Amino acid sequence: MNLRDLRYLLAVAEHEHFGRAARACGISQPTLSVQIRKLEELMGVALFERTSKTVAPTFACQQLIGHARAAVTATEAILATARNLRDPLAGRFRLGIIPTLAPYLLPLVFAPLREALPALELEPWEDQTSALLGRLRAHELDAALLATEVDGPDLVSQPLFAEPFLAALPPDHPLAACEVVAETDLTRDMLVLADGHCLREQTMEACGQSEALGGTLRAASLPTLLNMVAAGYGTTLIPGLAAGAALDAGIVLRPLAARAGRTVRIAWRAHFPRRPAVEAVGEVIANRLRGFAEGAAAGTV
Repeated sequence: MNLRDLRYLLAVAEHEHFGRAARACGISQPTLSVQIRKLEELMGVALFERTSKTVAPTFACQQLIGHARAAVTATEAILATARNLRDPLAGRFRLGIIPTLAPYLLPLVFAPLREALPALELEPWEDQTSALLGRLRAHELDAALLATEVDGPDLVSQPLFAEPFLAALPPDHPLAACEVVAETDLTRDMLVLADGHCLREQTMEACGQSEALGGTLRAASLPTLLNMVAAGYGTTLIPGLAAGAALDAGIVLRPLAARAGRTVRIAWRAHFPRRPAVEAVGEVIANRLRGFAEGAAAGTV
C-alpha cells in the first residue's frame, strides 16, 4: 500500500465514478481501475460496489476511508513541513523582543515584514532580556531583538539601528524651557524602570548615576513610567521610538546634549540553520528604521 493508492481510493469515493476520478488524478481510467483492484486484493475487502453506470462505496470502504483520509492529510503535512524546512524564509519564525521596544517597533515593521517575507509566519514573544536569552538558548525562540550585546560563543548578533534617548519632562518642569537637556541635569528627580529592564541601567549610565535619585518608584513598564512623568512625578529618559506615546500623554520631549542612546540588534544561536531568515528579518527592520536615528535625536519623531 502506498500514498498514491490511498489518493486514488479517496478520489473514487468522492466522485463515485471511475472516469471522473481518473481525470481528477491525471491518469487513465483503466490504470485507476487496476490500482483499486490491487488495493482491494491487498486489504481483502471490496471497496466499491460497481454497476455499468455507478460506483458506490461499500460498508468496508466507509469504515476505512476516514483512516485513508487521515493518512493522506498527515503525509501531506509532513511534506509541507519538509518544504518549509528546505526554504528558510518559510514557516514559523519565533521572534523575542524586549518590552521597551515591542509596542513601538512592531506596528512599524509588521506590514513590511509580511510584504517582504510572505511565507514567513512571525510569532513575537515579549519579555525581558535575560528571559529572552534563556529562551533563545533553549531553542524556544529563533531570534530576539535586544538593546544590549550578547555574551558567550553560542550566540551572535548584528546591529540593526541606533535609537537615541530623549529627555521626557512634565510640561511645567524647569528643564522644559531648554532646547537641549544635559543628561546629568535629570538626576535630581529621575525615574527609572524596575530591575531586569536593560533601559534602567542604560538610563542611569547615561546620567552618570549608579542609582536613581528620584524617589522610590520603580515602574514595571514604560507606559507606567510615562504616565508618572506626565503626572509631574519626575523626569526620565525614553527611547526614541516611544516619542509618539510620550507626546500623546502630554509629556515634553527634548534632545540630549550628549546624544545618549542604545543600539537595537538581532541575536540568534551561532549554529541556527535558518540564519538566512534571521538576516532577512533584520534587513527589513533596518530598512524600515533607516534615517530614524537622526530625527529622534533632534526630537522630531
